[in-house]
Amino acid sequence: MKNMFTGLAVAGLLAASAAQAQDAVEIVYIPKNTGNAYFDGIVQGFAETCDKIGCDFTTVAPADAGATSQIPFLNAQIQRGVDVIAITPNSPDALNRIFARARDRGIEVLVVNSDITGFEDQRDAAIMPVDFSNVGRDQIALMGRLIDYKGQFAILSATTDAPDQNRFIAGMQETLESDDRYSEMELVTIVYGDDDPQKSTTETEVLLSNYPDLKGIIAPTTVGVAAAAQVVEGQGKADEVAVTGLGTPNQMRRFIENGTVEAFQLWAPDEQGRAAAYLGVALSNGTLKGEVGETFEAGDLGTLEIRENRIVLPREGLTTFDADNIANYDF
Repeated sequence: MKNMFTGLAVAGLLAASAAQAQDAVEIVYIPKNTGNAYFDGIVQGFAETCDKIGCDFTTVAPADAGATSQIPFLNAQIQRGVDVIAITPNSPDALNRIFARARDRGIEVLVVNSDITGFEDQRDAAIMPVDFSNVGRDQIALMGRLIDYKGQFAILSATTDAPDQNRFIAGMQETLESDDRYSEMELVTIVYGDDDPQKSTTETEVLLSNYPDLKGIIAPTTVGVAAAAQVVEGQGKADEVAVTGLGTPNQMRRFIENGTVEAFQLWAPDEQGRAAAYLGVALSNGTLKGEVGETFEAGDLGTLEIRENRIVLPREGLTTFDADNIANYDF
């Protein structure tokens, strides 16, 4: 009788272990804020991949992109006990104490699209769209071409704390200072639209009013570039002011087709969600340790590598969208 009960107990433990092993990895993604169409692409990548490989996916976000607005959402997901928190951080340092608490509880913390530069040890890995060290250079190169490498231009960014935009801007400034091709271009000011459509619109209107000789606006944020294009379109100044930056094809299609914008750049945001889902599952179930040099399979993205500073890149470089190719893209 004793052996029978022992056998039943062992069988029960094995069944429980098997059920536990089959539990789906639970992933939550916290973008910067709601109402930003760019992050819909990342969400789509997560959702489609989790549907394919069997992880559970949810997304939550604050209404604004303030430096600390994501903290209540992080705390709630830690309390829920999710397996993976993926986040596009609004600050490089304001969230790190919360990240540490999540990791202490065994939750994998992935930053997506924006890194916490200078504090990379506070997350398990980062999924970046491209090599961000080259984005500022490429944006200046495009603006130079659009304004014939001479004249005043301005930058319309997101928030003052936005780590990715600040890195892009630093790259722009470095390129202007180090490359003689841009010696006749003048960066007159940097303004911040807080990734809010109305504030970005207002800031663009002020730029056009304060700088009557302005030749161009770079908005390295999807909300900003659409707002700037709409203002320039509305004021009939497309022939005077070149608008470019980082935007999605669906968002910018009208401005390309009607000639308000000649060209802009970006990457495929859904690929970041797809790569992050594969990576999150692999880290959570122990297939990967998260060490530099490890590789993992990421579906159609192929074999991806964890690079220096534990960064993963689904693709290498920016795509430039213009009238010749924008019809080929739908995101």
